[in-house]
Amino acid sequence: MYHINEDWGGVEINFSDRQKRIIEIVKNNEPIPSKKIASKLDVTRSALRSDLSVLTMANILEAKPRVGYFYLQDSSYLTEINKLYTTKVNEIKSVPVVVTEKTSVYDAITTLFLEDVGSLFVVDEEDKKLIGVLSRKDLLKITLGDTDVSQIPVSVTMTRMPNIVTIRADDNVIQAAKRLINHEIDALPVVENFIDESGNPIKDNLKIIGRVSKTNITRVLADLGLEM
Repeated sequence: MYHINEDWGGVEINFSDRQKRIIEIVKNNEPIPSKKIASKLDVTRSALRSDLSVLTMANILEAKPRVGYFYLQDSSYLTEINKLYTTKVNEIKSVPVVVTEKTSVYDAITTLFLEDVGSLFVVDEEDKKLIGVLSRKDLLKITLGDTDVSQIPVSVTMTRMPNIVTIRADDNVIQAAKRLINHEIDALPVVENFIDESGNPIKDNLKIIGRVSKTNITRVLADLGLEM
C-alpha cells in the first residue's frame, strides 16, 4: 500500500510507482500533454492510457483537450477509487456464454445475439478446457463472401490459446480494466486451472468460471458514483 500525502487527504491507496511519477510530473509541469508525459517516462502514449484514465477518474488529474493534464487538489474521490483496487474480479464477474469448438458459426452468431454479449468463449468438447474466444469481429469476418456459415465450425475463426487474454478471480477491478483497455477487447474470461488427481494445478489447462466485460467495469464505476 502507498501512503498518499496530506495534499490528498492522507488517504491510503494502491497507486503504482508509475502513477505516482505521473502525478509528480503533472504537478511540476502543468499543463502537460500526454506525449510529453510519455517522453519523460520513456514509454509510449498508449502504455500510459490506462494509468491516465485511473488518475482522471480519481479526480487527481484533469484532462483538457488540446491543452494537456492539470493537477487537482480535490481528494473527494480517493476513497472510492481505492475500492477499485480492493474489489476482486470474483465480486463483479458475470456468467460466461460458452460454445464448443464444433459449434457452427451460424449457431454462434445466433447465440451471440440471443445472449446479448460481445464475446463467446470456446471450450474443448471433451474436457471443457478453454481453447478459444470469439468476438463480433471474428464472426463478421467469416461471414463475408459466399460462405455457408452453418457448415463451418467456430474453430476456424476463433482466437486460440495462448493468444487469449485472461483474468483470475482474485485479481482486482483495476487489473481487469487495464487489460480490457490495453488489449482493446470487450471481455475477459475469468479462469482457474484444472486440478490433477494429486490436487496440483494443471499448467495451461484452464477452466472458465466467469466473464468480465466493459459493462461489468462500468457498473462498478456507476455504483461508486465516479464521473467518466
